[in-house]
Amino acid sequence: MLTIENLSHTYPNGTKALSGVNLDIPRGMYGLLGPNGAGKSTLMRIVATLQTPSEGEVHFGNLDVLKDPDALRRRLGYLPQDFGVYPRVSAYDMLDHMAVLKGISARSERKAVVETLLEQTNLWAVRGKSIAGFSGGMRQRFGIAQALIGDPDLIIVDEPTAGLDPEERNRFLNLLAGIGDEKVVILSTHIVDDVDDLCPQMSVLANGQVQLEGKPADLIAETRGRVWKTTVDHDQVDAVREQHEVISTRLFAGKTIVHVLSDTQPAGYEPVQGGLEDVYFATLADVRRAA
Repeated sequence: MLTIENLSHTYPNGTKALSGVNLDIPRGMYGLLGPNGAGKSTLMRIVATLQTPSEGEVHFGNLDVLKDPDALRRRLGYLPQDFGVYPRVSAYDMLDHMAVLKGISARSERKAVVETLLEQTNLWAVRGKSIAGFSGGMRQRFGIAQALIGDPDLIIVDEPTAGLDPEERNRFLNLLAGIGDEKVVILSTHIVDDVDDLCPQMSVLANGQVQLEGKPADLIAETRGRVWKTTVDHDQVDAVREQHEVISTRLFAGKTIVHVLSDTQPAGYEPVQGGLEDVYFATLADVRRAA
């Protein structure tokens, strides 16, 4: 289990990215949802030992991550939001080089590791191709391949499906789902469907704080009775905003479906059965109201 206690971080320019974050992240897929600027990448960089927090502690099992970062790095696989590689190097040669950096010195062992990862990520057919020629989805699959070198116990992927087309997104999510339940896998994203599809446990981070955490199904159940919908003409949306807390709008057949947050049912609205997207938007609406 990954344990994060009272974690806070303020950048030198005064920007407070995290404030008193506490999380217990078990084995399996864990979703960290939040809008851009919520502090997700800062949190992931701290856990990945690339940044030192202003305050707080991080433990992975019995390991004190902040006191012994090298020990965690030997057990860590990390795919950052901006994953850069040498573009003119082939996928095979780049993975081989990264395996050396991970401490796999024996050529035969590296060969077995690299070939297995290329097969696992469906990149074997393009193993000799320059990474510069890869599509966005292929680069992300290569990114997860390098993150899996050394069979890590903790895997962090930061905004992995942003910008991918639907086919590549599904391929990448299927790849993540197959990593296994015996590892801690953190999926940090602002895309609700990614968490809904994969993660049995999740939390929402906004304004540098944990606003909500739990099982998606339980959180969806708790939101029922607070989210309502109606259908209006597009030019009526502003009037609805003046009367209610609008959490989402969606165009459908020339009309606008509006979801609002209210503890009582507004006249002319019907209840929403709810989904994780409503949970997420309702949480952000609560944060805005409290600000």
